[in-house]
Amino acid sequence: MEATGNYHENLAFYFHEEKYPVSIILANKAKKYFQSLGLKSKNDKIDAKGLAQMGAEQRLPLWKPFSKEIYDLRMLTRYYEQLSNNRTIFMNQLSSIQAGKYQIEEVINGLKRLIADIDSQLKEVKNKIDELVCKDKKMKERFEKILLIKVVGQLTLATIIAETNGFELFDNERQLTSYAGYDVIENQSGKRIGKTWISKKGNSHIRRIMHMPALNVVCFGEDKFVHLYDRIMKRTCIKMKAYISIQRKLLLLIFTLWKNECTYDPRWTYFSGNAEKARF
Repeated sequence: MEATGNYHENLAFYFHEEKYPVSIILANKAKKYFQSLGLKSKNDKIDAKGLAQMGAEQRLPLWKPFSKEIYDLRMLTRYYEQLSNNRTIFMNQLSSIQAGKYQIEEVINGLKRLIADIDSQLKEVKNKIDELVCKDKKMKERFEKILLIKVVGQLTLATIIAETNGFELFDNERQLTSYAGYDVIENQSGKRIGKTWISKKGNSHIRRIMHMPALNVVCFGEDKFVHLYDRIMKRTCIKMKAYISIQRKLLLLIFTLWKNECTYDPRWTYFSGNAEKARF
């Protein structure tokens, strides 16, 4: 079946509970496959036929459902993100009104009440996330090992784990990089070398939550990340490219630590293929 927000989940859970093998395909992947078949029109009948043919021809990865804990964690972290976005909108509106020549006190007070209410909800949701993590003993132990990375907080790690289902569907770094939208798209032909950029065809919640840790890890002077930042800045002189590379490296570090159940130590470099460590 094709992923359609949350609307496919009840059907997916039903078939999984009935012991049917289930594969869930991203919409853009299904679209590209339909185009390769020469299907230009789109309706339910054509989509059903295309998905059926795709399932018959390809060995699609089987879907693994989220556990109740991970599912709850995903709902909470996404709700926290939405509250944060709304708070930013109201803060910008308040700042804009207060900068104007004429002001309406009722509007200003109303916005202040909304912001205060959102702050209260953010605190409640954050506490709920902490409770959910602490309730699962194994998850809590893994969190404690990874939270030794200075820039990674409980909310950041909870979001990553919730959005990846505890990295259950990923066997290697390449799959995770593509899922998060950090895979690089090249534009090169013959002697012509065009610009390269990340696809962003992936989970935007992960990229959003990795933004601040990537900025802070350079400020804190973590050697392996500072070296990467300096190297990319020297080559491209583009800060955002350097920070995106750090986001990817930090995400893969978390993936490796989680998969191997390792404790983070800044003196070591970790490899995702196994639990082997080598001095940095």
